[in-house]
Amino acid sequence: MRELHCMAFLLLAAAAQAFAADVSLVGVFPGKAAVLVIDGGAPRSVRVGQKLSGVTVIAVDREQAVVEVDGQRRSVALGQHYRGEEAPDTRQSVVLAADARGHFTVEGAINGGSMRFLVDTGATAIALPASDARRLGIDYRKGVRGITHTANGNAVAYRVRLDRVKVGAIELTGVEAIVIESGLEIALLGMSFLNRVEMRREGETMTLIRRF
Repeated sequence: MRELHCMAFLLLAAAAQAFAADVSLVGVFPGKAAVLVIDGGAPRSVRVGQKLSGVTVIAVDREQAVVEVDGQRRSVALGQHYRGEEAPDTRQSVVLAADARGHFTVEGAINGGSMRFLVDTGATAIALPASDARRLGIDYRKGVRGITHTANGNAVAYRVRLDRVKVGAIELTGVEAIVIESGLEIALLGMSFLNRVEMRREGETMTLIRRF
């Protein structure tokens, strides 16, 4: 009988822990589903109205999701996470999920303008297509001109310094970048940014945490 009471207590404790979920939002399908990492597990797509491990997705838009945990609703932005009844973690960090090819992409901003990045530890600096630089109002041709190698061959490039780069909750200032006039289709989040964060790879997720 005593063993049954002990087992019941352990089951109740496990249930309590299950609802004190640590929830990270790593992807969105606006109006349809959120890609969540719950208690450090693998990323899971959870439809609006669906409940998974004590977490119910209420609504999803382009930048955040509303989830319900322990009967309380919280808005969680892309790259942020929420633990139990606490407010979303205010540390500057972001959690990324690998795509089908094993690549990590993330929505961010440069000088306040939206930008989608591909994480590239082989790039010495943030690399921008010239079309994106023009869209962001960056007068890159005032930068130092040079030549860089791309998948399509050599291309003219300009070295510039970005006032602000934001990825998830991480915002850095004075970040070196190169603007490539041709041959680059997506912005690369290179080492001029990554050298200033801690990178933790766990299976199909990567966490970036600001160091300085």
